[in-house]
Amino acid sequence: MRKDFDVIVIGGGHAGCEAALASARMNQSTLLITSNLDTIAQMSCNPAIGGLAKGQLVREIDALGGEMAKVIDKTGIQFRMLNTGKGPAVRSPRAQADKKQYQFLMKRILEEQANLFIRQEMVDRIYVKNGRVEKVVGESGINYNARTVIITTGTFLDGKIHCGSSITSGGRAGDPPSIELSACLKELNFEIGRLKTGTPPRINSNSVNLDRLQAQYPDERPQPFSFSTLRLESPQVPCYITYTNKNTHDIIKKNIDKAPLYTGQIDAVGPRYCPSIEDKVFRFPDREGHQLFLEPEGLETHEMYCNGISTSFPPEVQEELVHSINGMESAHITRYGYAIEYDFISPTQLKPSLETKSIENLFLAGQINGTSGYEEAAAQGIMAGINASLKLRGENPLILDRSEAYIGVLIDDLVTKGTKEPYRMFTSRAEYRLLLRHDNANRRLTKYGYRLGLVSQEVWDDFCEKEEMIEKVNHYIRNRTNGNNTLLKILRRPDCDFNHLLELDKTLKEFNIPETVQQQIEIENKYEGYIQRQQAQIDKFKKMENYHIPDWLAFERIPEIRIEARQKLSNINPTSLGQASRISGVSPSDITVLMLYLEGKRKILAKE
Repeated sequence: MRKDFDVIVIGGGHAGCEAALASARMNQSTLLITSNLDTIAQMSCNPAIGGLAKGQLVREIDALGGEMAKVIDKTGIQFRMLNTGKGPAVRSPRAQADKKQYQFLMKRILEEQANLFIRQEMVDRIYVKNGRVEKVVGESGINYNARTVIITTGTFLDGKIHCGSSITSGGRAGDPPSIELSACLKELNFEIGRLKTGTPPRINSNSVNLDRLQAQYPDERPQPFSFSTLRLESPQVPCYITYTNKNTHDIIKKNIDKAPLYTGQIDAVGPRYCPSIEDKVFRFPDREGHQLFLEPEGLETHEMYCNGISTSFPPEVQEELVHSINGMESAHITRYGYAIEYDFISPTQLKPSLETKSIENLFLAGQINGTSGYEEAAAQGIMAGINASLKLRGENPLILDRSEAYIGVLIDDLVTKGTKEPYRMFTSRAEYRLLLRHDNANRRLTKYGYRLGLVSQEVWDDFCEKEEMIEKVNHYIRNRTNGNNTLLKILRRPDCDFNHLLELDKTLKEFNIPETVQQQIEIENKYEGYIQRQQAQIDKFKKMENYHIPDWLAFERIPEIRIEARQKLSNINPTSLGQASRISGVSPSDITVLMLYLEGKRKILAKE
């Protein structure tokens, strides 16, 4: 029995899968240890991948060499591009998944990965020696020695499930919580809080009058998530739209004294941007109805996910609530909704590499850091796996900044600002979203994936070939004229797209330009002025980010900085002036003082 590993990943959710694959592919002997092998990569809530801003995260994971995009491309049953009527900066891909097929495929990929071992066991303790992680101990009593450990426990840390007045211990319905590990983390003096999330009831589609509902069909020409996917082959199916109504809202108001959120039974903070239906009704009293999506959970099941009515009401109230909705009057509930509260670790205790500040070689990723969503979890997972491996190699961590990836925005937000509620990614969180589009994630990040050995030579060669094509076509349309205008000027007209150029110029058509290349050329040239303005902002941003703050600096010894700012700076311990400027409670004047102080110190050191 093997007991010594370079990397041990605790937890088999979306963060754990990406972390384990990344470290194994970087030639580290890796153990993925999880409480139930049958629930690896399970979609505990919505059976979907992507969405607004989340789709960008998935494509970035793919560009770095991760697996989520490839798996959803093979198991997705409805692909849609969101916000197509808006600018390219806010368009995002989303796909419904066949949740079981997604889960089974990801598990098989893990099982076939070289350097990766998988074991079913609950981890009870982590042992630390001289400030460095040493080993983990399973409930069996087996000691697993580890050079690095990545914790990706999702909602399992001291998880409690609420359905009406019923409270049961669980990491999710049907799975036990991780109580001993939670206690261990408290003993290791981590600052721990409680968060809450929830899930709606599921129903049998055969019991729903779908003819009365609005069908939502997949895109006619669906786009895959992965840059390496050539075509989508899974059958595509519709979702259905319906609405709550006055009767629904009256039922909720009448029974609000039975909702754990309102009785004080739940103390934890829930997600602001994905509230329960009872919360929505009371927060928006003037709304006559809330939109719901009935989403199929797979091709081989009749279960549907009722997206929009997440609730922790007792079963009898859920029955009444569901049956008040148009088309669902006779719906058979297969699973009741519930709320779950769980421990999380305040992410300001992490370095930008996702390594904990207090314990060397211990990394955290996913909902344990206060995030919500499969995509946010997977993004952290791949970064933790990469940085744990780089740490073992003695190399600097990979830190993506806010100007080059949504992943950079996500991690910077967490480690710099922390969170008091489940964090969710939005396009509005990214200052440079025009440059951080879903369509150019490979152009931003593939170089890192290839350098790390996570992107294959074949994928890299294809990427380089397309880059050469973009350069070649851009040169051609800048110099090729049609009448009194260059093709570039024609392309920039509001009523023209790349297809117009192909119709005007037969030589251009002979280039056989892939559609993805056409898209890049069109976007970059049409929005060139905006892109240049944003690039200028990034250049200023880079100056602050590249102004490094040394590890030895004691902020509390700079009396000219306000007391509150000194405390915040000491707590976060920022690595650059840029990061320091984003800390809540640190003012521009504090940053000016800090910069002057650092300049003075550097002059003194230079003389010495």
